[in-house]
Amino acid sequence: MRLDKFLKVSRVIKRRTLAKEVCDGGQVLVNNRVAKAGLEVKPGDKVELNFGARKLVFEILEIKETVPAKEAASLYKVIEH
Repeated sequence: MRLDKFLKVSRVIKRRTLAKEVCDGGQVLVNNRVAKAGLEVKPGDKVELNFGARKLVFEILEIKETVPAKEAASLYKVIEH
């Protein structure tokens, strides 16, 4: 699954267009490498998001095309907030 789509499906970022902008702006690292929106992610990948002064690091546990809002957080495990 594309990184921008995963960020939207998992509800880490609410809109896919915003997820794409954040990725293309160099604010997302996957496995310690700068990642573009089209990067294919898989379970086990470590994702680091930088929102200005805030930083979120999480590991992808599962990939699903759609998921109810209540279950969205089950797709990843937060490592650092």
